[in-house]
Amino acid sequence: MFDFRYHALSLVAVLFALAIGLLLGVAIGDSGLVSSARQDIEGSLREDVRAARAEADQLTEELERREAFSEQIYPDLVASRLAGRQVGLVFLGGADDTVVRHVRDALEPAGADLRSVGVVREPPNLEALAGRAGETRYVALAEDRDLLAPFAQRVGSQMVTGGALMQGVREALMPSFSGEVGLLDAVVVARSSERPDESEEQEGTTETLEDGLMRGLSRASVPVVGVEELDTDPSQIEWYRDHGLASVDSVDEISGRAALVFALAGADGAYGLKSSAEALLPRVVGGVSRP
Repeated sequence: MFDFRYHALSLVAVLFALAIGLLLGVAIGDSGLVSSARQDIEGSLREDVRAARAEADQLTEELERREAFSEQIYPDLVASRLAGRQVGLVFLGGADDTVVRHVRDALEPAGADLRSVGVVREPPNLEALAGRAGETRYVALAEDRDLLAPFAQRVGSQMVTGGALMQGVREALMPSFSGEVGLLDAVVVARSSERPDESEEQEGTTETLEDGLMRGLSRASVPVVGVEELDTDPSQIEWYRDHGLASVDSVDEISGRAALVFALAGADGAYGLKSSAEALLPRVVGGVSRP
């Protein structure tokens, strides 16, 4: 798909270069010679422009056909691969409504439900978390930051399974939340590329919280997949890889949504269109069993 787009851009660059060359020739050439040569160059340039426009039109039509084909085949490609599964979407940092839409668009044709969407507050408010920790040792969280790592790991597990601690601290941990806590068959993680500002007192708490949550999610024994859009900068794929997550770097593309479905079905690896990807898609036959 992107070969066509890049080709079209290269045609524009060629036309621009030809125009610059023509202007330079007029500026520095002999007036008598330029007059004759100019007509030849202009004629040639017009032919090049017409040819380039025709090729660009053909490439655009081909791209539209391919995208239409992908849209039509996608539901059949992923049909029933996640039938009945409950999936949670967790944002680390700021939420993105377009990511929510892309994830939902990926899941519905595969038969899965987006059970919950939560946005983890970063950096964490330790006093608020401690105040909602109930009769657990985490009531001392604000005074003893060594408790943050085990707290985050326990909460991460309970994001999947449910539990009293997660229910108690949910409003302080995820001020923005919709759906129901727990009973998840898989989790999608979207980490914001804009890292939060931390005060001197908060320094390191965001990293500790995120690391603990990922360990907890991983120990819940369900697929966990990190996602981002194609234009996410800086990319978070390396962070997902470092935390043992499968990843998709182009959830805003049809191929990325297909890769997300296969990853949630159990395929492991980094998929998508960026240089960090291992492949565009998992191996559908063999790598992921057909329903």
